[in-house]
Amino acid sequence: MDISRDPGRPVACGNTPVECDHPVETRGPVAGPRTRHACTPHRAAEVPAVAPAEAGVGGIRERETTMRNLPSLTRRGLLAGTAATAAVAALPATGTGDHASAAAPAAVRRARAALAAQTADGFASVPALGLSGTTGGAGGPVVTVTDADTFLDYCDRNEPYVIQVSGTLRISSKQGVRSNKTIVGLGTDAEITGGGLDMYRRQNVIIRNLRFTGADDDSLSIQQSSHHIWIDHCTFSTGADGLIDIVRGADYITVSWNHFHDHSKTMLIGHSDANGSQDRGKLRVSFHHNFFDGTAQRHPRVRFGEPVHVYNNYYRNNTLYGVASTEDAGVLVEGNHFENVAHPIYSGYDESGPGRVVERDNVYVRCGTPETLGTVVEPRTYYAYTLDAPADLPVIVPAGAGAGRI
Repeated sequence: MDISRDPGRPVACGNTPVECDHPVETRGPVAGPRTRHACTPHRAAEVPAVAPAEAGVGGIRERETTMRNLPSLTRRGLLAGTAATAAVAALPATGTGDHASAAAPAAVRRARAALAAQTADGFASVPALGLSGTTGGAGGPVVTVTDADTFLDYCDRNEPYVIQVSGTLRISSKQGVRSNKTIVGLGTDAEITGGGLDMYRRQNVIIRNLRFTGADDDSLSIQQSSHHIWIDHCTFSTGADGLIDIVRGADYITVSWNHFHDHSKTMLIGHSDANGSQDRGKLRVSFHHNFFDGTAQRHPRVRFGEPVHVYNNYYRNNTLYGVASTEDAGVLVEGNHFENVAHPIYSGYDESGPGRVVERDNVYVRCGTPETLGTVVEPRTYYAYTLDAPADLPVIVPAGAGAGRI
């Protein structure tokens, strides 16, 4: 900053000089801009990531889209699965030092992609079985529930509904959800505790922004040829059995941006070695940007399904194993980050015979050797996708996954 001629009165605060040749010169006071307008600066260390991502031609359109969507995040557009994800708000403040600086550009890219991804992706987006994708209760009435009886009543109706959950609902056992429903938590503390939800021969269901705790059976059960189900931005913990079971011929499912913690048997795809006649050619599931945070096993454990696409997830401190492909399943494990996982990938597990598994472009930090076997049908034959760099996932995924981030 040059004030050598006809000096002005510059004031410097909150800047980060890096490899700058001359010291910053300052002189005198300056009227604070906040006396005229409000502003919330980014931290100086974040600017090398934020400014190149947003500046220049093309950035204003995305910024306008973001600002248009933010005021309505808790209203109908979001609840029907048609508004943008707000996990971007948490990204810039995540991490410190060189690690955060290196990961920030990828975090910005992911945030911008999330803003564009206004509907289900992965297998839940695939046109099949008479549906063009997964839209949940879009177009139906929007209702807000604050007690379990009212919630279960709406879940059991045949018509499409967008069901907003406010506060904590205590249920027991596995309660049925009929087709064409969007169930979404309001705010950051919507919770279903004590029991779980069951999709039995159902289709077109969206479940988002909810905490599932203390279920006396499975937290979510998707079974008996249910299809086109999207589980997104939920937090799961402390259930009696599985957190999510996808079994008995279920198909076209996406499980994205969820946080799993304080549990052992996380997710099961295919419930029995003896159920191949129903499960072969089905159980097509996408798992992406989930945070498997100290959970012990089944992330997922797969029987028969192909392709099961496990990509861009963050595995940390999983004590038994990461992914298990068994009973001739076909699993692609791609672009994930494994950290402190002794057995990141198994082919075959316990009494179940080996499954086919292809791994590519994963990052392994203090992990054992992954097992692989055979070939797997490419998910790109069903849908397009773009991978985040797996090295960035320890920043991106914890910042965006789980309830309270949309």
